[in-house]
Amino acid sequence: MSRKSSFSKKDLLEIAKGQFRDKSIGKLPLPPMLMIDRIIEISEVGGDYEKGYIKAEMDISDKNWFFECHFKNDPVMPGCLGLDGFWQLIGFFLSWAGGKGKGRALGVKDLKFKGQVRPYHDIITYTIHIRKFIKKPTYMAWGNATLSVNNKEIYFAKDLQVGLFEKLVWDTGMDPSVDPF
Repeated sequence: MSRKSSFSKKDLLEIAKGQFRDKSIGKLPLPPMLMIDRIIEISEVGGDYEKGYIKAEMDISDKNWFFECHFKNDPVMPGCLGLDGFWQLIGFFLSWAGGKGKGRALGVKDLKFKGQVRPYHDIITYTIHIRKFIKKPTYMAWGNATLSVNNKEIYFAKDLQVGLFEKLVWDTGMDPSVDPF
């Protein structure tokens, strides 16, 4: 079976709920934390480093939940939500590429904001170039990313790192001592 190279909002919501027809693709967060409305293109080849890339979008509206609380009379999307969108996409890339386990953001080396997302913007575009991708001992990727509004890059992240972990536990009577974090 060949892998899909694009995903609709419906696909992403099914993945977040664990209801997508291809069960090998790992979960995404549910709304309102899902920071992606569609993946335009995802590939394990190409990109700036020939290790793969992701291009995705999120629709912006004055109805987005974060504009209600961040900040009164000065609505702006928190930069950390754009950063989380980058991490969500790299985690998705790892499971799409065949990895198993639960995705965890592991860091970012360099992050700069040179603009802001406001309620009058229509769409933000994420572009991520996978710089390094390993499958052993665990699936892990590093990527460089930009977030754009109105075709202008405003967020810049270098060396975003995400890993997939199979032995993470949630304390429901299991032994948290086996959790690697």
